[in-house]
Amino acid sequence: MESRTLYSSGTEGLMKQILCGFAIAIVGCWMGGLSFTEANAQDASPSASAAPTAPDVVTLKNGSIIYGEVIEMVGGVLQIKTAASPDNLLKVNWTDVAKLSVSHPIPFHLKEGSVIMGTATAGANGTLNVQAEPLKGMMEVPMGSVTSMNPVVQPPVIYSGSLTGGYSQTTGNSQLKNASLLGDFVARSEQLRLSMNGRYVYGDNSNTLIARNARGTIKLDFFLTKRFYWFASSYFENDRFQDLKMRTALSSGPGYQFIERGDFSGLLKDMTFYTEAGVSYFNEDFRTAEDKSSLRARVSMKWNWPLLDDRITLYHYNEIYPSLQNTSNFFLTMDNGIRFKIWEGFASGFQVTTRYNNTPAIGTGDTDNLYLWTIGYSFDTTRKR
Repeated sequence: MESRTLYSSGTEGLMKQILCGFAIAIVGCWMGGLSFTEANAQDASPSASAAPTAPDVVTLKNGSIIYGEVIEMVGGVLQIKTAASPDNLLKVNWTDVAKLSVSHPIPFHLKEGSVIMGTATAGANGTLNVQAEPLKGMMEVPMGSVTSMNPVVQPPVIYSGSLTGGYSQTTGNSQLKNASLLGDFVARSEQLRLSMNGRYVYGDNSNTLIARNARGTIKLDFFLTKRFYWFASSYFENDRFQDLKMRTALSSGPGYQFIERGDFSGLLKDMTFYTEAGVSYFNEDFRTAEDKSSLRARVSMKWNWPLLDDRITLYHYNEIYPSLQNTSNFFLTMDNGIRFKIWEGFASGFQVTTRYNNTPAIGTGDTDNLYLWTIGYSFDTTRKR
């Protein structure tokens, strides 16, 4: 019994150290991301400081003519700032444009991968006459070969995440304490994506423990194409009131990024969604019940929807581990939440975490729900115009 107690306290101490290290990692990477972003901020929009000497002219196929400033063309949508509506960009489909004249130098990205920096005038037969900088040479470019104009250039690695916590305490007739800590972190490059997620919950009533559980996940995605990737992940969880010393899942398999930022426009422009499936070694060490280990499948999906310039973010994340011998035997963990931006990076959020295990330890239930209201800090180094 004494060895079990020592093992239990050691395990819980390890989980606390993991969560503390996770929090330090988030802060460190965030600071690094800020430094990198500031150092490269001048590269985000090469023509941002160049004021047009004459209005740009966009002629549509229906004969309409628009005067203003061409801001960018990304995802087949041309955005123009007009004098009549300087705060709201006018958007037109690139396929609806018959002629274009741009009086200020901007980068033109072509299908073959080359980039031309310069101004442009309307050419014959659906072409652009691009006056290249700094050589001042004239190049005739078919409008259909232009994939984007003046896009926001992102840094090689984009960092995003949040660290939030909550605490409550009562004194007097009742002595109740509750504390929670939530953290998530994502580092994304063109070929790699590192994701970390952590949670710690503690509660006691008159010095009697009523809740203590912790969870940590680490996942690395290697992108074989722009959408298809292979992942390797690890999952760790401890819960005293589930009789659980440690639940461990080591998994690997394929995944697919169905929705990426920029796939849609309007309110959906920052939405992301991926799903993945693989094989997992699943192990549960209990305090009193018999330990279990098995080979299981792993199915997971993550949906993230920032709204109103990231002022509100809705999110959903789940991991399901069904047994390969009996698919009705499975473990599920699921997070549903909403996060509000308060000021700058400060944010508040509400999250519901559901855990379901249809073969729980003797004397414990199969379902646990956590309702967490937290406040803290969130960050995202994605460059926006």
